[in-house]
Amino acid sequence: MSALNWKPFIYGGLASITAECGTFPIDLTKTRLQVQGQVNDAKYKEIRYRGMVHALVRICREEGLKALYSGIAPAMLRQASYGTIKIGTYQSLKRMFVEHPEDETLMINVLCGILSGVISSSIANPTDVLKIRMQAQGSVIQGGMMGNFIQIYQNEGTKGLWKAISLTAQRAAIVVGVELPVYDLTKKHIMMSGFMGDTVYTHFLSSFTCGLAGALASNPIDVVRTRMMNQRSQQHGGHSNYKGTLDCLLQTWKNEGFFALYKGFWPNWLRLGPWNIIFFLTYEQLKKLDF
Repeated sequence: MSALNWKPFIYGGLASITAECGTFPIDLTKTRLQVQGQVNDAKYKEIRYRGMVHALVRICREEGLKALYSGIAPAMLRQASYGTIKIGTYQSLKRMFVEHPEDETLMINVLCGILSGVISSSIANPTDVLKIRMQAQGSVIQGGMMGNFIQIYQNEGTKGLWKAISLTAQRAAIVVGVELPVYDLTKKHIMMSGFMGDTVYTHFLSSFTCGLAGALASNPIDVVRTRMMNQRSQQHGGHSNYKGTLDCLLQTWKNEGFFALYKGFWPNWLRLGPWNIIFFLTYEQLKKLDF
């Protein structure tokens, strides 16, 4: 096995931050759509947004343009950690199994994607909790990233920062286990067909395909994860809205119907699509740097 290559870690982190900045307002609308309509939570019971465009317009009108970037600080911190570890680990694990890219198989890539998703998301979970809390509250929330970090730690303890970690790991396993292998497989087949070479157009088509596949596979668990992370731990013997991830899934399905698990699908796909396109185009260009 060859020595560890540091470049995928650095390039993965830089490309992830670039993609996050470019698509963050869409991610914020996805979070707002997913937390609304919870019949057992008075704060989020009201259906305030009819869809992604309506959410964008209403947030801008009522809370200001700045509210579209509520939670950008923990989001960038998350990508600096999650994105760096995810891509670096994925590429490193693949080289542990096979020495040459042309020898990779779908099974190996899926396994490497699942492992890298679980490892990276588990480490970066506190930044995900912060991001979702700040996105859900918008202009109401006070204290910035550090203020909210301290507030969560004081009120909910360390457990609050790793809330829904199992769901986060499961979602990451699905997303990374689908997106990265689909990208590699699509890119490989396009190049082998002779239709296109290793060009920007190939990277664009491959990233678009993997974004759609990732959105379809991950949206239900993303809805449950968002709701679990957004609920506060109750003090003095109070009860949380959801007893666990399965309870959240079943309550959402029972109270709001099956398609509630696909709330925020369009902004989710419209985020994952452009996010992956920006990410892979940036990543592929960084790979060409000669140093």
